[in-house]
Amino acid sequence: MAEPRNAIRFLRRGQVVEVRDVAPRATLLDWLRLTERSCGTKEGCAEGDCGACTVMVGRLRDDRLVYEPVNACIFLVGQADGCEILTVEDLAVDGALHPVQEAMVRHHGSQCGFCTPGIVMSLATLYHEGERPVSREAVCDALAGNLCRCTGYRPIIDAALEVCGGPAADAIAGRRQATEASLRALRDGGDLLCGGEDRYFAAPATEDALAALYARHPDATLVAGATDVGLWITKAMMPLDRIIGLGRVAGFDTITEQGDEIIFGAGVTHAVAAPHLAALDPDLGELMRRFGSAQVRASGTVGGNIANGSPIGDLPPALIALGATVELRKGDRMRSVPLEDFFIAYRKQDREPGEFVRALRVRKPAPGDHVRAFKVSKRIDEDISSVMMACRVAVQNDRIVSARFAFGGMAGTPKRAASVELAVMGVDVTDGAAWRRAGDAVEADFKPMDDHRASAAYRMQVAKNLVMKALAEIAGAPSTATRVAGQRETLHAAE
Repeated sequence: MAEPRNAIRFLRRGQVVEVRDVAPRATLLDWLRLTERSCGTKEGCAEGDCGACTVMVGRLRDDRLVYEPVNACIFLVGQADGCEILTVEDLAVDGALHPVQEAMVRHHGSQCGFCTPGIVMSLATLYHEGERPVSREAVCDALAGNLCRCTGYRPIIDAALEVCGGPAADAIAGRRQATEASLRALRDGGDLLCGGEDRYFAAPATEDALAALYARHPDATLVAGATDVGLWITKAMMPLDRIIGLGRVAGFDTITEQGDEIIFGAGVTHAVAAPHLAALDPDLGELMRRFGSAQVRASGTVGGNIANGSPIGDLPPALIALGATVELRKGDRMRSVPLEDFFIAYRKQDREPGEFVRALRVRKPAPGDHVRAFKVSKRIDEDISSVMMACRVAVQNDRIVSARFAFGGMAGTPKRAASVELAVMGVDVTDGAAWRRAGDAVEADFKPMDDHRASAAYRMQVAKNLVMKALAEIAGAPSTATRVAGQRETLHAAE
């Protein structure tokens, strides 16, 4: 076997940068500011919420260059391997501002300026990859991960609407073909091991190589998007001497369809998965639109959200409701587990040392199935759920013949609501009294806790209401009457 490459390689300003002597846990933000001395990228929250550290990352996806925004504060240097990294310093050319920067100036979109570089980079990404023409909703989605407390968002949104609606015509677009060629040249198909046996950042190129390395070092930390592991570094100050990045594993980023199932590789990002989930049901599309921010969706992965095991993760309840199964591998042995059985206790899963998530199999809704997904949080954008509920209910001749209800935020794990499911089986879906009985059944399934996001009493009442809301909509109540203002009025219009 060929020796692993010992240098992290990425593209900066048209040149290949090789990084060898770097800590496995080093973030891209620290490398940019402390090593390269590109200090336009700011550190704000250091946890991927404020967006001051936003940079553009260019990747080849299906052999096409795609630019996405990324939070550099929780993006590891090793994750940049094979990518192009663009910062705010790279936008102006020979003293001439980038079109996004010019629009921000014209519309007075900046005051103190600390957040402005990150905002500009988010809008520069939208400038390259946004809708044509760009809509106000798309601009707001693009800015959901950027906080500004001086200016207010109106002038920033106005700047984006003015400049992001046409074909990209900046220097970055002008060298697109050259950039694509350079990124293809970085694809060597081999493994990466930057460091020594006891302290390294590794990025296997194949699933077999990943299985062998993780079996040898089951104490290593697996990193897909680092949207959670990044906080272990920046907030918990964990040393993490051995890190195995999953971003280069061939096949981990693929989505395939087999009969009535969609198979998501564990490395598929939320941004890539979103349209496929939305095609199953519009509620899932709306759920993914509110999943973190554009920066989080560009980095975070389907497999990472499952393997992380958070009790308030948005995706697991939806996938449990759909009857998903998780595929696991340890060495040469593979097995499948129903997703609802994968979660054992708080942040503990049915996963042995050295075993990793390789794929998620999601069953498509059948004719007669009704899917609903509701996220309740303190703010609508980029917030962690207080309560998340998803269900799949099959109805024949107005009778419920099967039902799966799953919740997040109500227990130490994402969990099915067996009593709710039993309460709705066989009932007339138009029977309002049955809706209330089903809602009350939540009490038999959960004993929620008080925390800073919500009280136990609030969670219980919301969970009951969500069950009744879902059944009311399935029975024919207009979804616009039970949804928050501003949500798309076309949701479930065809049912």
